[in-house]
Amino acid sequence: MGYPVVRMALTALAVLLAQRQLAAQARRRDKRLSHSDERVVIIGASSGVGRAVAKQYAARGARVCVVARRADEITTLAKECGDKCIWQVADFSNVEDLVSLRTRLEKEWQGLDTLHICAGVSALQPVMALTGVKSAEEDAEAVGIQAAVNIAGRAIKGNFDGPLASALTFIPMLTRTSKSPSILLVSSVAAVIPAPTRALYAATKASSLLLFQSLAIEHPKIAFTFILPATIEGNFRASAVDSGPVREDDPNKNGLKIDYVAERCIDSIDRGVTGNVVLPKMPYAIAQYLYLLWPSFIEGRARKKYNFEA
Repeated sequence: MGYPVVRMALTALAVLLAQRQLAAQARRRDKRLSHSDERVVIIGASSGVGRAVAKQYAARGARVCVVARRADEITTLAKECGDKCIWQVADFSNVEDLVSLRTRLEKEWQGLDTLHICAGVSALQPVMALTGVKSAEEDAEAVGIQAAVNIAGRAIKGNFDGPLASALTFIPMLTRTSKSPSILLVSSVAAVIPAPTRALYAATKASSLLLFQSLAIEHPKIAFTFILPATIEGNFRASAVDSGPVREDDPNKNGLKIDYVAERCIDSIDRGVTGNVVLPKMPYAIAQYLYLLWPSFIEGRARKKYNFEA
């Protein structure tokens, strides 16, 4: 791989990013929709980024609906957010739960302006480990392969089925009832840069990301924004569908701050930024394109980050 080619690629990327920023200035959403009038639903609001997003919207006077599976968490959050905040217990992969939520929003708010999809699940083990195989000296048994497929199904339910059902439920309402409809999907940098021990997580996040990128083309009246953060502080890994060990450095020491990611979510929507927003921009915005040019380099760095030995 020649360095001149890499320099040309990086220069082209910088130009494209600059053009994107200029275009976003012309699309500022907060010029068309006041903060106090905005109707916001946050799916996955019980903890982490979703919880922080809810509190920040409430602080500026928006009407907020917090949604999660755990009633105890969101009732407390709703009280913290004030009188303009409502809450509803729902599993975003359960269609009946989502339709019930939509019916309530139609009745109480007469529509919706902003949908944040912050829910999801993690996965932490190498894929072959899910079968119980510890080395290439043995083949996976049928029971082990089926166990891996079952675990993958849980990852698909949390990272693909839920976002899909949410989009199908709310896209018509957003289009019909908002002067500036927006959908934000909290994805992951793992959706665009492969990583060892994160194969199921990366695959399911990548599939929902591509789904929403395609939905953005099919529904141009809605602004679609995709937040792709690197490791975030907190206990998100407790949601792992495979109960694997955490191999990378302690996220609470080195991860992105939850409030920072939430601020970037809201700011991106306000400024009319659409498409992928990678956090932090350096080095990951570059790394996703560098992988196309020099995959072995990115693979080596990924093994190091996750302390993985093949």
